[in-house]
Amino acid sequence: MSDPGPGQVLFAFVRYWSRRPQVGDPELAERGRLVLVAEAVHALTGHGVPATVNAVAHEIGIDQSGASRLVRSAREAGYLTMGVPDADGRRRRAALTPAGLALLDHAHDWQEQVFDRLTEGWSERRRRDFRQAMTELMERSCALDP
Repeated sequence: MSDPGPGQVLFAFVRYWSRRPQVGDPELAERGRLVLVAEAVHALTGHGVPATVNAVAHEIGIDQSGASRLVRSAREAGYLTMGVPDADGRRRRAALTPAGLALLDHAHDWQEQVFDRLTEGWSERRRRDFRQAMTELMERSCALDP
């Protein structure tokens, strides 16, 4: 068997880090889920997309009922509010609370610390080039998303 290609390495990396919150501590796993839904709401809002439960489900890649449970948990934890827009009273939109923004700030700080540890010994140029390449992959991924 030959060495894995770059696609296999990329997906192995994604699988590894997507499992991290679920290993061991149930409280840490729940916090990971809360960050996941907060990230989804933040991303949707940042792209000008209403953060409905269905949109959150699509963003995370799960079914509507799973997203509904995640949104409810994040709301009960004080990280989200659910509001009804004036134009369409049928579609409730999620928004981050100040506590939700603080949760994301903490998660983003942790992500930067992990990246710093993973890239210890890299030059600033290598880090910048890697970031640019990942940004391009994300942009292309979003463009391919139906």
